[in-house]
Amino acid sequence: MRATLRWAHSDLRAHRGEALFIVLATAGIVASLLLATALFGYATNPWQRVFTQSHGAHVWLHTARSAETGRLTALDGVESVTDAYLVESATVVSRGTRATVELRGTPSLPAVGRPLLTAGHWLDAGEPDGVVLESRLATALLAEPGDTLVLPGSGRALSVVGIADSAEPRYGPGEQPGLVWAQPSAVREPGGRVVGLRLADPDDTDYAVQRAVTVLGAGVVGEVSTWQQARAEAQSDNRLLGQVLGLFGLGALIAAGLAVHGAIGTRIRGHLRDISVLKAIGFTPAQVVRIFLLQHVAYAVLGAVAAVVLTEGLGARIPGRLGDAVGVWQGLPGQTVTMGAVPVGAVLFIGAVTGLAAWRAGRVPPVPVPHPAAVPGGGLPGVARGALGLRLPPALVLGWHRAFTRRPRTFATVGRLALPLLLIVVAMSAWTTIDRFHNRPEELGLPAALTVRPDSTLNDGGTRELLDREPGVAAVYPGVEVAALVPGQTATIALRGLGTREAPYPFALAEGRRADGPDEAVAGQGLLDLLDVRVGDWVRMTVGDQPQILHIVGRSIEPENAGRVISTSLDTLHENDPNLSPTFYQLRLDPGTDPRHVATALSAAAHGHLDVHPVTNPADGLSSMRAVIVGLTCVLALIGLIELLSAIGGTIREGERDLLALKAIGLSPRQITAITVTATGCTALAAAAAATALALPLSTWLINAQGHSSGIGAGIARTPSPLLLLLFVASAALGAAALSALPATRASHRRLADTLSAVA
Repeated sequence: MRATLRWAHSDLRAHRGEALFIVLATAGIVASLLLATALFGYATNPWQRVFTQSHGAHVWLHTARSAETGRLTALDGVESVTDAYLVESATVVSRGTRATVELRGTPSLPAVGRPLLTAGHWLDAGEPDGVVLESRLATALLAEPGDTLVLPGSGRALSVVGIADSAEPRYGPGEQPGLVWAQPSAVREPGGRVVGLRLADPDDTDYAVQRAVTVLGAGVVGEVSTWQQARAEAQSDNRLLGQVLGLFGLGALIAAGLAVHGAIGTRIRGHLRDISVLKAIGFTPAQVVRIFLLQHVAYAVLGAVAAVVLTEGLGARIPGRLGDAVGVWQGLPGQTVTMGAVPVGAVLFIGAVTGLAAWRAGRVPPVPVPHPAAVPGGGLPGVARGALGLRLPPALVLGWHRAFTRRPRTFATVGRLALPLLLIVVAMSAWTTIDRFHNRPEELGLPAALTVRPDSTLNDGGTRELLDREPGVAAVYPGVEVAALVPGQTATIALRGLGTREAPYPFALAEGRRADGPDEAVAGQGLLDLLDVRVGDWVRMTVGDQPQILHIVGRSIEPENAGRVISTSLDTLHENDPNLSPTFYQLRLDPGTDPRHVATALSAAAHGHLDVHPVTNPADGLSSMRAVIVGLTCVLALIGLIELLSAIGGTIREGERDLLALKAIGLSPRQITAITVTATGCTALAAAAAATALALPLSTWLINAQGHSSGIGAGIARTPSPLLLLLFVASAALGAAALSALPATRASHRRLADTLSAVA
């Protein structure tokens, strides 16, 4: 055992840098996997905890006031039904921030869908104007208990007495109104009722919705929301971030295992005589294997322990969503088991790969096998001889020849080095796609910068006049959005009329064409999947008592409402309902115009009668992914560096046998150094080129697959520019060449006695 430790200590002193890189890479990989696990737990558990503790409803139905909701209690599979609460749509202002809300008249604390108070107290009959805000709405309004909410244009004010968590769909500016629980007396202009159903079997949600709509009548059901939609919306961003971390973490783990395998293989080839001596003095094959196995497993254990300590101690202090996720995850029941299982799994994988490489060391014979007089296939090919005949520098020709002489070994080295580079290019594509959402939103379904909603005191003409007078507004697109029941009455979708036939809305189309004719529409991927239709099909939906039949002529990139949106022109909807008028306006601004300045100016010009807010960009919730991509790129670069150092060491050791011959034919030490540098650069260039060629279609497929699953739809992927890819490939090759320059220089200046000893 003492001899084993001495060998390991000697090898560590000779390869300190490589050992450090292995420890750092392992720590980065394990940390990535732990953070991915934390994000998955954070994405699911908070919402599930709120739903369970609040005894949440699986289905919420918005109905007309005339709906006979009492009949829902007799439905099969319905465990309990909430009261039919009166609701009123309103706009509230707090600290200069406006929000569209749903006032829900709640006389007492509900048994089903019970809000979980996080601050303040529940409604009190002695405070008729007191309200409780849903927590996300309170955050958007910067409101807390004791604050006052103003309802513009009504002369009314509400007092915030509490803040509560809810498992219902959360507030989203311009997408989902915020939930405000109030006394029934505070709901003065109710527009309908809302009732919740708790089911005995949540898997029967679609059937329960269908039965409920049938019993009540489709004409009195305005909107349906389910627990699956609320859960998917609550965990969407965190789940995506967890998937990115998990995917890259697993890819980096495989790349690290292959890099360790290559490093051990290179080291074995360089120490064949030393291993033979060990066997000659009594080491068994198992002991030789154990030397390499224990050494590299120790590196992996050290890196894994460092990752666990850092994640446990500092993970909750990471700014943003990652820190919040780790903080919540640390309090979950299975966190301790996961904290041990992830690093153990990573160490076992690295140990298994190490064992395969170390097994080769155990097969080295006790008597050294003399090197062959000539390397098979090592003669100069015709291309190389022709290049020399053209008076190309011998160092370049011989370097290229050395890099690609041993084809199986060269291909293995290129493959191991290409894997981390491939993942880096995929990460660059993800970064480019996020940048595209920020810098060119019109290409990804977000041509408008502002959404304007007038109150009841402004008609269409008055609103248009205000908007047209504002400088910086390039185009105004009137719109209306209503909830429509899908065929089968199992869910509601968003039916949206935007723009007119004279001034059509500039949808970003991934398939088909624009909706120019009567009854033509474009749909999001989420709607196509929900209805199991495709471009070219006709669909029928119901808005109240009126059916609407539309011809889907294109698929739009739709970042809102999980893609469950079908859009047509306002003229088409007006033909079906002549009394329909715009309820909001989308504003496209001139290039360089500040949306905040325009929003402030419009609010001031309208004296509070316009609700103006920026269009929500999905990329805003992915800002933390940039830091994740940078961290993962650093881990992958470390893994690539490990493989590159192994390749450089192998190239130098194999070149020792040619050193005497190269000096004999008159090559200077500088030319001999250039041969090794060229060989390393050619290997890195081949790996970078192969990685780029494979990564571009792979990244496009991965990003579009994620877009498809989220409902936005395929067609959002963007790859880095050709110039950036060219710089990446050139940087990889030049960096590898620069890294090999120092060891190659040392090798070319070795003494004659050392060279003879190496080739003996």
